[in-house]
Amino acid sequence: MTSSATRFARQLLPSLSAGWAPVALVLAALCGCASPSVDRQVIDQLPPLQHQGSSLAVAAVAGRVPRIDLLAVDEPMRQFVARYTAGQDNSRLRLMSLHQAVRGAGGLDMQYDPFAEGTAQEVFQRRVANCLSYANLFIALAREAGLEANYQWVEVRPQWSRTSERVQVGLHVNVAVRLRDGKRYMVDIDPLPSRDISESRELTDAQGEALYYNNIAMSALAEGNTETAWLYVVRALQLSPGDAHLWANLGAVYRSSGQHREAERSYMQALELDFTEYSAMTNLAVLYGLEGREEERDYWLERVDTHRRSNPYYHAWLGDEVAAAGDWEAALVHYEQAVALSPADSNLLFSRGVIHYQLNDYDAAARDIEEAINQATLHSDIAYYQRQLEAVLEARLVGT
Repeated sequence: MTSSATRFARQLLPSLSAGWAPVALVLAALCGCASPSVDRQVIDQLPPLQHQGSSLAVAAVAGRVPRIDLLAVDEPMRQFVARYTAGQDNSRLRLMSLHQAVRGAGGLDMQYDPFAEGTAQEVFQRRVANCLSYANLFIALAREAGLEANYQWVEVRPQWSRTSERVQVGLHVNVAVRLRDGKRYMVDIDPLPSRDISESRELTDAQGEALYYNNIAMSALAEGNTETAWLYVVRALQLSPGDAHLWANLGAVYRSSGQHREAERSYMQALELDFTEYSAMTNLAVLYGLEGREEERDYWLERVDTHRRSNPYYHAWLGDEVAAAGDWEAALVHYEQAVALSPADSNLLFSRGVIHYQLNDYDAAARDIEEAINQATLHSDIAYYQRQLEAVLEARLVGT
């Protein structure tokens, strides 16, 4: 669990980010940002899926996709909450006790498995969860304990592949809990370092449910089960029709069935909702390439490139790449571009300070880290930056 006063351990200066293995983006699992609304009638009028000689209409979703209450609690769950939180009037203590009971060896001893989907009840019984199913469980238990808990969508800093020039956009879900005193806590089974988070926002229960159906859809598509993928992604869109990522995923399902025009319209709908929707742009370029529409393919590849070059994290990634090879001067050039695009990002400022430190420019390093402290919002980040600033100032004294 994290709050404005707590985070995870960091590596000491002068380390930069370690980076991820390159993965090409084709589908966007989990949920994207909240977007302008789409009329439910648009979903009802989606073109049928044409697959293996049969036609599947939207009307089939109601009979083929079961309605699931992700947050339902049963009597054992109620007893669990009562056992660990009964009699605690202080909401923060109630939250801490519940979190410890769920994660601790003396309670549920919850374990992480990236493939462990499930409802709150299933996770409670199984005691294994991924980020979304853990959110289902904790929200259900927290609300039973009288706490205000909601899904929270977290976008991870994108990581690019130098070989494919494609991007991995990490999407993650955790729980936001607001206490009576107004303080806000995040509860997570697999916490992310703050420098890896580019955006976050709370979601409605309907959006959380849409995540569940969307993940089933994408798993089905990966296994070649196109009908199931289409049914479940349509169900997700019925719950969250303004989600650009879901429209991009629907386009991927249509393309897998050979319905290129339907796929094209779905990608365009995604971009109408969010013009920065990267997977829709990428998949449009792929679609036009398959059809030999080179001019349109080149247009979207240029859009992808423009989006990449305007993203501060792309330049930060380039900086991390050359820094890993020891070329600190080249890293500084890339981080100058990154900070210019996002001058209030404390992590970018701190990383540029690290680079100045490596180049023995202690004055510039101190200025960047001081500004990172001014811009940081997490107490743990501020404390970490302050410790590193002390190291820089000490090095400056030794150097003089």
